[in-house]
Parts: sequence; C-alpha cells; structure tokens
Amino acid sequence: MVNAQNSSFMIHYSNYINGQFVDSPDTNKITVVNPATGEAISTIPDSSTEQVESAIAAAEKAQPAWAALPAVARAKHLHGLADKIREQVEPLARVITEEQGKTLPLARVEVNFTADYIDYMAEWGRRIEGDVIESDRPKENIFLFHKPIGVVAGILPWNFPFFLIARKLAPALVCGNAIVLKPSEETPNNAFEFCKILDQTDIPTGLVNLVSGYGATAGRALTESPKVGMISFTGSVETGSRIMATAAQNITRVNLELGGKAPAIVTANADLDLAATAIQASRVINSGQVCNCAERIYVQRSVAEAFTAKLVEKMNAARYGNPLEDETIDYGPMINKAGYEKIVGLLDSAVSDGAQVLCGGKRGAGEGGYYFEPTVVTNCTQGMDIVSQEIFGPVIPVVVFDAIDEAIAMANDTEYGLTSSVFSNDINEAMNLVEALNFGETYINREHFEAMQGYHAGWRKSGIGGADGKHGLYEFMQTQVVYLQRS
Repeated sequence: MVNAQNSSFMIHYSNYINGQFVDSPDTNKITVVNPATGEAISTIPDSSTEQVESAIAAAEKAQPAWAALPAVARAKHLHGLADKIREQVEPLARVITEEQGKTLPLARVEVNFTADYIDYMAEWGRRIEGDVIESDRPKENIFLFHKPIGVVAGILPWNFPFFLIARKLAPALVCGNAIVLKPSEETPNNAFEFCKILDQTDIPTGLVNLVSGYGATAGRALTESPKVGMISFTGSVETGSRIMATAAQNITRVNLELGGKAPAIVTANADLDLAATAIQASRVINSGQVCNCAERIYVQRSVAEAFTAKLVEKMNAARYGNPLEDETIDYGPMINKAGYEKIVGLLDSAVSDGAQVLCGGKRGAGEGGYYFEPTVVTNCTQGMDIVSQEIFGPVIPVVVFDAIDEAIAMANDTEYGLTSSVFSNDINEAMNLVEALNFGETYINREHFEAMQGYHAGWRKSGIGGADGKHGLYEFMQTQVVYLQRS
C-alpha cells in the first residue's frame, strides 16, 4: 500500500532531544501511512539506542532544577503550553485524522481535551499534599513527603495519540519529573507537531524529549535504561507484559493501561432506547478502537428481541468513510490491515460456531483503507472467541441471559477488568450489579467514556496503576518518610 516513490515528497520528522530537532543520516526510517487511503504521508526515525540514551540524558540533566521549582511555578509553564495548543486546534486535528483515521470532530475534541487536561493537572500544583503521622514516641514527628521520581518514559498508543501525550506528560511535569516520550509508529506525526508547539514555550530545555521508533528498538532502549525511574505505557497486554519483564531487570516502576473487554449488562428494567443509543455510541466511536468501549452485551431474555432490534437500527444508521472528505460520518477506517483481519477472524469463528450476523459483517466500501461495516452479532455464547477476546472494531456480540446472577458470572469471566456498564432504571438492581462487577470502572445508564477528574484504572490484565484525577497524579511521585526526634 505504500509507494516508495512518493517518499521524496513526504515530510520527514526528526527526534526532539534537549530542545532541538535532531536526526542521524544513517538512522533507519519508518513510513507512516494514512489508514483511510493507504497512502504514505511521512517518515520518522527508528531511533537507535544511542539516540534514546541521549534523550534520557537530557531529561536527567534538566530534571533537578525543574523539581526545585515550587509546584505552582511548574504549573504556570503547563498553563502556557495548554494555551499554545488551543491556538493550533484545526491543524493538529487534521494531522491526527490523517494518520489515525478518526473523524475530524472527534480529533478536534481530542485536541481541546488535551489542552483542558494539561490545565487540569497544572491546577494540582497547589494541591500536592503529604501527611503528618502520629508517633509512638514522645517528642517525635513523622512526616510523609511526596517527591518526584526523576525521569519518566511515556510510551504512547495510536488510538488517542495526542491526548495520551497530556495524560503522561502533564502529571509527570507538575510533580517535578522530566519525561521522554515515544509515540506509536502508527501515529507519530501529531507528537512531532506537539514538540514544535512545545519549542515555542518557556518550558526548560531538555525537560521533554521525544524519540520515535518501533517497540523492539526505541521502546526497548527506553525500558532497559537504569536511568528511567518509571515507565508509563498504554497499549496491548502482550506489549505491556514484555515491558514489565524488561523493567524487572532494573526494578523500574511501571504504570500500565492495557486491553479491555467491557461488558454492558442490559436488564429487563432498562430504558432500551437509552441503552441502544449509549452502546452504539460506545461501539462506533473511533471505529470501535477504544480500550474502554462496550465490547460485549448481556441482555435479559424478556427484552432481548426488542433491545436487539433497536441496536441493529442504530448500528445500521452509523456512517463511515474517509474522515478528511466527509465531516458528517460517524467513524473512519481501521488503523491497519492487521486490525481489520483480526475482526474478520473473530467474526468468521463466531459464525462457524452458530452466531448470526444481524447487520454488517463485511468489509466496507472505501478505496485504499480498511473499513468495516457496523456489525451486530447474536446467538453468541460465552465460549466464543468474539465474546472473550478484544475486538477493537465496530462489531458487537450479544449474549442473552435469564437471571442477574448469570449475567454477573459471565461479565466477570474474563482476563480483563477495565470498564463495564449497567443499564437499569431500578437503582437497587443497578447498585447490586456494580457491587458484584470486578472492573475498575462501571458506567450506569450512559456510554463508556471517563472523566479527567476520575481514576482510569484496570483490574487483572487490564493494567497496573491508573491515570487521571488525584490518584493518577500521585502515580508520578514517590514517598519519603522523615522521623524527627526532638530533644
């Protein structure tokens, strides 16, 4: 799909290290493709170990002076960065849409939300707190301080690439750390454009660095470094597991947001229109390529037929296409061929096991890109791969249950534990379900989408630690307890 002859006309991005855009002529290059068309749009470095180590060294050198600033002073720098981002919403949104395939309205939301998130985290500059702990000894005070970790490695995903810069950078910086970012090789362009904006601010040189490359090269160099105090990664379970194994060599702290297989439970007491609308919105946003999206539906038998009919109607109404050509569509292409083929494999397996496709089920029209029709699959059972494995596309399987306890057991029967949802107008029933569900987040009568002041954290293989809010902020700090004995 990539025409190498076009490479001379494409932009080439350079790593951002110690306040400068630097590149090495002998560095291998990675070609970035527009998933809506299959056309090559840029090249980026596949950074060497030496380049990554240079970025880490720059961060390590800049961090002590930054940590010595009052947190409120660090916050002022972040507010300035947020303001600069808001000046570039439209060009940034177009870069994101071109390389990732999300709709332009969603890309604009992502850029604005990124600026808001940086402002939100900056406001914690006056709210970082320690503790005074009661001692067993007379004339002794025990103090608990929160202190920076040092250098943070932020390894970014491709599905919300611009926002995840803020989710890792903003709390890291306000807490007094420096950071080295590595964007996904699928969607790096927005991160390089971010560095151009960063370069226009008064954030100290060397505090934020960016190196691109594959996980096996640049990513491995970051995670193997003994100078990195924390690795914050968002992505697949497989990659997260490899990062943990590598980090273990230096006992490096990890913060991992990994996959999800979110259940949505629709009971007989649900508002079926609301449930169908919320689940459809959660399933087609970003082409279903969101880790906290509803991935499987459990609907009570007495309302299963009525609910499924409403869901099919709403899924059939979803429109897809090239997001740079039509701003009114609901979603764009899959990120790549592998993502498309995974959906096809899961769907074919389900049908062979007796599932029924009520709508969609085929590759969508769209020259050059990997589009997939909005799809509802019924007659699904708990043992099917489509119910147990992450789909990451605009496809939703439906499983029917009789008793609430049955729904709880099936919902919890997963290796993941990120998000879940409940649709019921019976508050007692809803809260009993919430209490029984083993997931880091549960949404009641609404779509799956978290708030910046919450705490986005998964159980089981969905991750370690979390992000957002007060609890996410303290992930980027370590504690020091001081015992002061007075005479």
